[in-house]
Amino acid sequence: MPEDSIEHIDFEDLNNRAISQPLVKHIYTADPSAHVFDGKIYIYPSHDVDAGEAFDDLGSHFAMEDYHVISMDSVDAEAKDHGVALHVNQVPWADKQMWAPDANEKDGKYYLFFPAKDHDGIFRIGVAIGKSPIGPFKPQNEPIKDSFSIDPAVFKDDDGSYYMYFGGIWGGQLQRWREGKFNASEPESPVAHLPEDNEPALCPKIAKMTDDLLEFAHEAKDVFILDENGHQLLNGDNDRRFFEAAWMHKYNGKYYFSYSTGDTHFICYAIGDNPYGPFTYAGRILEPVVGWTSHHSICEVDSKWYLFYHDSSLSAGVTHLRSIKVAEITYDADGKIKTLVPYKKK
Repeated sequence: MPEDSIEHIDFEDLNNRAISQPLVKHIYTADPSAHVFDGKIYIYPSHDVDAGEAFDDLGSHFAMEDYHVISMDSVDAEAKDHGVALHVNQVPWADKQMWAPDANEKDGKYYLFFPAKDHDGIFRIGVAIGKSPIGPFKPQNEPIKDSFSIDPAVFKDDDGSYYMYFGGIWGGQLQRWREGKFNASEPESPVAHLPEDNEPALCPKIAKMTDDLLEFAHEAKDVFILDENGHQLLNGDNDRRFFEAAWMHKYNGKYYFSYSTGDTHFICYAIGDNPYGPFTYAGRILEPVVGWTSHHSICEVDSKWYLFYHDSSLSAGVTHLRSIKVAEITYDADGKIKTLVPYKKK
């Protein structure tokens, strides 16, 4: 739901019509990455704070500085906040903006993957390790070599391989890496360096992880999202092209790559036959929520599938103060996901 329509919203009515309520209300949380470890749900969100930054299209007002881990014994159980698991001041290479993280487990260790701007103002992706799903997490001294942009999502395939999907345009800086190195020109323009509308849209990225989950096993590759005719989505196809918030899950042997369209506020998905794609656009998972951003994860819990997402209903539409939520998703006989509408009609 675009920012310019917020002032006309009756938020009491909106919250009454919402298909789900915030999981925690004592802090603002966003971008929830949900996983089940040892039968329990763990959610790794970003932690929204009001840092007094002015609103801009580069996301400067999203000035998050730490991560909390939220756990739930079941989807219907009370969500528990385990406090600060990692703070930007603990990360030697990071300066600010601890944006959307993810986590995963291997051999009894838990890995928190997170983006942050380094001291040169460039987004990189780091790794921190803990002995428990709730942390605390000890960060590596340097970011992942050759990492860039935002929104890491680390998917474990059935064969035990781990893959990181990442990237985000505008404030996420993906467009500044079109030539293979960071382009620092026109730093105040979020649309500088983007393709023309009739050119292929910028691709999210994928890299297989090394066995220790600390580095890329190869140079990051493009994740191609195709239309029904097998053509790559164009940059001007704002209702379908990738903007940010990559996520991967597997259902009935197929790979579902889902993402946010950013300025058009949809959560969409595309289906492929392997982790690298290509992926064919298949539809929308979630219609626009109140607030500018939309960012999600999809997780199977007790043989049912759930969408973890956020909106700004608790903060009465303040764009950078969001709250995580959860709603069940269902598939039809062809494996298509039924689109969720976040607020029931009057």
